[in-house]
Amino acid sequence: MSQDVPPAVRMYEMLYGSLTSHLLVVVAELGVADHLREGEPKHVDELAKLTDSHPRSLYRALRALASVEVFTEVEDHVFGLTPLAATLRSDTEASMRDLARYVGLAPRQQAFGALLHSVRTGQPAFNHVHGTSWWEYLTSHGELASVFNAAMGTMSQLVNGATLDSYDLSGVRRLVDVGGGKGHLVASILKRYPEMTAVLYDLPRVVPAAEEVLREAGVADRARCVGGDFLEWVPEGGDLYVVSWTLHDWDDKDSVALLSNIRRVLPADGTLIVIDEVPPPGDAPHFGKFEDIVMLALLTGHIRTEAELVPLFEAADLRITEIRATSSPTSVIVAVPA
Repeated sequence: MSQDVPPAVRMYEMLYGSLTSHLLVVVAELGVADHLREGEPKHVDELAKLTDSHPRSLYRALRALASVEVFTEVEDHVFGLTPLAATLRSDTEASMRDLARYVGLAPRQQAFGALLHSVRTGQPAFNHVHGTSWWEYLTSHGELASVFNAAMGTMSQLVNGATLDSYDLSGVRRLVDVGGGKGHLVASILKRYPEMTAVLYDLPRVVPAAEEVLREAGVADRARCVGGDFLEWVPEGGDLYVVSWTLHDWDDKDSVALLSNIRRVLPADGTLIVIDEVPPPGDAPHFGKFEDIVMLALLTGHIRTEAELVPLFEAADLRITEIRATSSPTSVIVAVPA
C-alpha cells in the first residue's frame, strides 16, 4: 500500500484489502500452487483444467494476486510461482495452505461478517451467528475440526523454530507441554535435545493425532501423551512447563485457572514458558493487534500486553522474569514461582 497517496485513496485501498485474503483462500482451496511445484510456469487454461475452474475467472484471480507478488505472470496468461506463492504448496515444510483453508472456513467468515456485534457487546460474534461457541461447533463438525487442527499444526511449526532459536532448553530433564495439540512443538524440542523427555497434555480426542506425529518424528520413546482438561488439572513431574499459542484463547478467569493449575505442580525451581503474542503499546504495528480481533470475533480470550500479563500471572502466584521477542510474531514469556 502506497504511503504517498491522499488519505481517501489510501482508505479506499484498505477497504478492499480483504479481497487479497479471499483470493488467497480460493487458490489454496484449488491447490493452484501444487500444480506449479515443478517450477515450470503454466498457462491459465491448463491450470483451470487441473483445478476444475473457469479459465477467465482464474486468470482474473491470479492477475490480482500477481500484483501483490503472489504468483507472477511471466508472459500473457502464463503464471509461475513466487516465494510467497510457494508457501501455498502443500508439500513444503513451511506450507501455509492449511492455514489459508482455515481462514476461509464459511462459519468463521460468517462470524467476521457480524463483527459489529462483538464491538458493540463485547461478546463473540461466532456465538451470535451460530448459537454455540467456537469450540462446541468444532466438536460437532469433524470436517471443520480437521481443517482447524491442520492449521494449528502449521502455526505451531511456524512458531516452533523461532522459539527454539531464541530460548535455550539445555538442562531441562522433563518438559510438559500443556495444550500441546498434535505434538509438533514436543517433536521439535525432543529432536533438538536428545537427553530430554516430555509429556504432551491435551484433550483426549487430540491425543491419537499427537501420538502419530511423535511416532513419525521418531521421538515417541521419549514422549508420553496424556488426555485431560487443563482447566481442571495438569500432570505433575515436569521441571519445565510450556503453554504455546493457547493462553490468548481464554478469558482472564480461565487463564488464571490454567496458570494456577500449572503453579500447583510446578517445582520450586521449575520454570513456565508461555509462547504468545505480546503487542507493544501505542501505535507501533504488531500482528498481535489484529490477531486480537480474531479472538474478539470467535472466542472470549484476547491478546495481552505486558501490562495485562503481569497481574494475570501474579493472580496465579507466578512471577514473570523475562519477555523475549522472537523472529515470529510471538514472544517467549518466562515465569517462575512467586
